[in-house]
Amino acid sequence: MTPTKSLYLTILLLVISFTSVLAASAEENSKQVDVLDKLSNHYYLDFKPVGKIELPRIFWDEDGVSMYMSSSNALESGKYVDTYYETAGLPSEAYPVTYDLARADGTPLKIDLSLSSHLLYFWFAGFILLALAIPLARRYSAGIGRDTEPKGAFQNMMEVFIVFVRDEIALANIGPKKYKKFTPYLITAFFMILIMNMFGLVPWGVSSTADVTVTAALALTTFLLTQLNGSKDHWRHVFWFPGVPAWIRVILTPVEIIGLFTKPFSLTIRLFANMASGKVLIYSIIGLIFIFSGLFGDAVAYGTSWIWVLFALFIYLIKTVVAFLQAYIFTMLSALFIGMAVEEHEHHHDHEHEHVHTA
Repeated sequence: MTPTKSLYLTILLLVISFTSVLAASAEENSKQVDVLDKLSNHYYLDFKPVGKIELPRIFWDEDGVSMYMSSSNALESGKYVDTYYETAGLPSEAYPVTYDLARADGTPLKIDLSLSSHLLYFWFAGFILLALAIPLARRYSAGIGRDTEPKGAFQNMMEVFIVFVRDEIALANIGPKKYKKFTPYLITAFFMILIMNMFGLVPWGVSSTADVTVTAALALTTFLLTQLNGSKDHWRHVFWFPGVPAWIRVILTPVEIIGLFTKPFSLTIRLFANMASGKVLIYSIIGLIFIFSGLFGDAVAYGTSWIWVLFALFIYLIKTVVAFLQAYIFTMLSALFIGMAVEEHEHHHDHEHEHVHTA
């Protein structure tokens, strides 16, 4: 990397770090510091200290489906109230506090279908992936990269990731016979997770993979794809493990059935925990500035702030590596689970063992 590029990268990372400090400072002044709140799913896009953009609210209740452009509009209708006013025993006002809305007449909501920040950034990741994939697909359809070598920095860069996922993940874990069938899903999962992870590094950005419901949906997709394409040998090993006495099968069968669900569960928790912990760590480090201010005064806080800013900058660099690493791990484990399910096993020695045992 040239000195000029290194300087630009350093400046960019410093701007990102100081933006986080500015946002944390604004929250400290408003007495609303909550590290875990940064990981929560909201019905608005938070651009503190600039402001918020409220997202559309959609409710399904006894009156049918009701749609509003924002939480404020829903409260102004008089049909809904923020739960803060109910729990505090205050008269209802058309102003969102918790953004957790309930019916003013006390009847329960059936389903809250409102847009949320995590859902919106999930869609953003999908749109970005489409913006990258469509022109790339057109190039390959025209023969560029298929009949000739790839052209341009964009196609060459994307080819590195695509070929890596195809050869080092899909082919290596699923095998040469069936890997092509699952490669499109694995490439899509890799890029979707990577883009969502990178959103968490952008000022005011939200990493949807820090939401357990998002990672659970991704893991459920892998689970369904794995089980629906499972071979006869896969299900035979689950319900009637070959080559072992019948009384051991009584023990192994429940273990194998439980194992079907522990795999997607591990995918869910691993991705969620790694992405959520990084953001908590960054805000906790920046929060030390304000902790020092309260304990030792502003002079000590400002004097040591550069240490915590540089430390946060270091964590940002680590999170960049983790963003790629977690996308790779999720994709690799998905390919491994799929490969184990679609594999055809040889049972000649098992049958011979059973015949000898019978004799």
